[in-house]
Amino acid sequence: MNTGKGKMVLRLVLLTGAVILIAAGIAVKDPAAVWTKAVKICLECIGLG
Repeated sequence: MNTGKGKMVLRLVLLTGAVILIAAGIAVKDPAAVWTKAVKICLECIGLG
């Protein structure tokens, strides 16, 4: 497997995992908490939080 294909597989796995975790958070009837945590993580990643 070449590196280009490996990177694509890794991205797909991470995206799938993220979607599953978001869906699990929504399924437990707490989408506001999921959204708030996601915003905080994103802001911390870009250095604003």
